[in-house]
Amino acid sequence: MVERADRILDAAGELLLRHGYRRVTVEDIAGRAGVGKGTVYLHWRTKNELFEALLLRESIEVVEESAAMLRRDPTQVLPHRFSRAAFVSMSRRPLLQALFTTDFELLGKLAKHPLRSHDLLASQRFQRMADRYGLLRADMPHPRYTLSAASTGFYLINGVDATGSELSVEERADALAFTVRHAFEPVEEPSAEVLEAAAAEYVAILEELIPPYRKWIYD
Repeated sequence: MVERADRILDAAGELLLRHGYRRVTVEDIAGRAGVGKGTVYLHWRTKNELFEALLLRESIEVVEESAAMLRRDPTQVLPHRFSRAAFVSMSRRPLLQALFTTDFELLGKLAKHPLRSHDLLASQRFQRMADRYGLLRADMPHPRYTLSAASTGFYLINGVDATGSELSVEERADALAFTVRHAFEPVEEPSAEVLEAAAAEYVAILEELIPPYRKWIYD
């Protein structure tokens, strides 16, 4: 069942990127996946649920990639390094980048993420963790909003301004990391012991996201 569901989701992702949400039908997806239309509905009751599952599957990949990165190198929990890695990861996944930038043209009503509340809770927990471990400047007003607003600009600018269009993904990621490091982090980096503890806690937060995502996709 999972293998068949993944095959359908692969087809849905390919068609979504090619045509956008509004132009893709369940019949199109079934034909591309080599199954009957009724088979698709065995997994998801509506077209919208199918595409929500697709976005959540993409999200699981990012969450697992981030957790693995933090286990390998706890210093990646530093906001500028984590932001850089996230930017590169998202740039490889156009569907998630569209979700992050609320691209209604591509995603339609899918721009409203089905588990946005889970993401928001994880973000709030990460903010509290960052405060406890001194990962962000203590004098920054409204830190979660301020950091999010600044970071989002790096994702959006290519769609509204040609400035930087000649830069590679890595170069833009470096610019984001520089901005976060010098605008949002304290001058002195926390100790290795602090970073290890912070990374372990963030891995636990990320891992808690996966079960509800999988349940939404496959149950």
